[in-house]
Amino acid sequence: MADRSTAAVGVANESGEPPPTVQQDGATPDETTDQENPQDVRDEPQDEAAEQHKGTSKPPELHSGHKLARRYQLEECVTRLDGFSSWRAVDEKLRRAVGIHLLPADHARARQVLAAARSAALLGDPRFVQVLDAVEENDLVYVIHEWLPDAAALSDSLAAGPLEPHDAYQMVSQVSQAMAAAHREGLAHLRLSPGSVLRTGSGQYRIRGLAVTAALRGLKSERPQREDTEAIGALLYASLTRRWPYEEDAYGLTGLPKAVGLVAPDQVRAGVHRGLSEIAMRALVNEGATASREESPCTTPEELARAVAGLPRIKPPEPDISPYQRTTYQQGPYRAAPATPRPAPAPPAPPPALPGRTGKVLKWAVSALLIAALGLGSWQLADTLMGREEQNKEDTGTSQRAGQDPSTAAPGTPLAISSASEFSPLDAPIAADKVALAVDGKADTSWITSNYKGQSNFGNLPNRIQGSGIIVDLGSRRKVTGIDLTMWVPGQTVEVLAAAPDASQPTALAAFPQRFAPAAKAGSTVQVTAGQPVETRYVLIHITDLPPETGGGFRGGITEIEVLGNS
Repeated sequence: MADRSTAAVGVANESGEPPPTVQQDGATPDETTDQENPQDVRDEPQDEAAEQHKGTSKPPELHSGHKLARRYQLEECVTRLDGFSSWRAVDEKLRRAVGIHLLPADHARARQVLAAARSAALLGDPRFVQVLDAVEENDLVYVIHEWLPDAAALSDSLAAGPLEPHDAYQMVSQVSQAMAAAHREGLAHLRLSPGSVLRTGSGQYRIRGLAVTAALRGLKSERPQREDTEAIGALLYASLTRRWPYEEDAYGLTGLPKAVGLVAPDQVRAGVHRGLSEIAMRALVNEGATASREESPCTTPEELARAVAGLPRIKPPEPDISPYQRTTYQQGPYRAAPATPRPAPAPPAPPPALPGRTGKVLKWAVSALLIAALGLGSWQLADTLMGREEQNKEDTGTSQRAGQDPSTAAPGTPLAISSASEFSPLDAPIAADKVALAVDGKADTSWITSNYKGQSNFGNLPNRIQGSGIIVDLGSRRKVTGIDLTMWVPGQTVEVLAAAPDASQPTALAAFPQRFAPAAKAGSTVQVTAGQPVETRYVLIHITDLPPETGGGFRGGITEIEVLGNS
């Protein structure tokens, strides 16, 4: 079997991750170079690898700003090695971030890479990072693929500790089903690793590098199904134990002690789900480690997927909900909800009745006093509540616009909006021609999304996993103090972000690192304030979840955007 202990993508990882000093799109340092895992080349001897590079021409000199096919503008080189280079780029036609692998057209593996990329693109399975284009042009071969800046690699998750049983179950279930579908179409990965499995914000696992990584690395196998199955078993083993199931350390994980052999996950760490432990061992049987176990081994992704599906349901962990986490979105930048006024104390019980006429007189006198006291208390309570309401109105008129200290900050004035565009980094815009309606100053016009079926996070579609929204261009750097929004419908989950001061036409979510307000359900209006003015040119109104629509499905939108700042 080739590369059982590591699966470093090297210069050609499938989502264009950056060097070890920068984490992008779930990239991990283990995937950028073979030097960190020398055992990675056990099945590709150095003399053979050197032979494959003979006659390879020097790659063309490329730089940031270079444009391919009059469409893809290179922004940052994230890897360069052995004639390959990988870039983060912008598709200017669709205004979205993409990744690009580049190599000379006369490279020894150029034909293989083109064929693998085109085969992977034809699969079109959303569980894989999609190949968008594969082109030979001007003595270059380049492969365009999705760029997922908000996805985290499994290696990053394992750095924080083992996965919960439910998360580990979702990972092995989704990955095994995806690889089973790929093998039915004759496609293999041969490089599955914790760095090649990504988890999106919606909880979907996606695999990068299908076929392409093996072609870039010159890998072939006589038993691809068994190799991919064992690799999935290693991923599950690592997810349950935070240990790599071989003697070598890899991906920031410690290997098993030498001369001990492969020990079941539930014997390595307490609390491991026994059914998942058994599944991992059945997948790792490819090396004969579990031949003595009662259960039959899984030697193909299809068999593994069926075994996982046969497990009893594993419930997700209970959410940790604290009563002290209640906030209100429309009271400035997430101020605590105002305390409810205490009710007036109950009046004391009347004294026992006295006999005779004196008792009746006293009874009526006490009753009159009680009625008067209740009336006075009610009037005082009402006066207090009215006073508090007036104070809240004053606070709303200042603190929402000026931050936490109304006495020292200016409210800001509306800033001119130069232009607006739809935030749609992974696909064509939903309604690009309607964006101007959200900044036209009219309350009866709106930018509105499509109706999405199934789930509120834009139907949980791969091309909408980053949501949508509107990017506002102020024309130049301005000091923004707040944003006032009128939403098309309440119940949308919204966050407000700002691009870096020196940003130019940002389209990717990662290009908006400054946060005005975290994601939360919004009402009909949203008023957000910055504690300190934020210097930026671009503001993103980011919608990540939609409310249900009458008649079924989910839909949202924005009616009006007003940006406030210091003129």
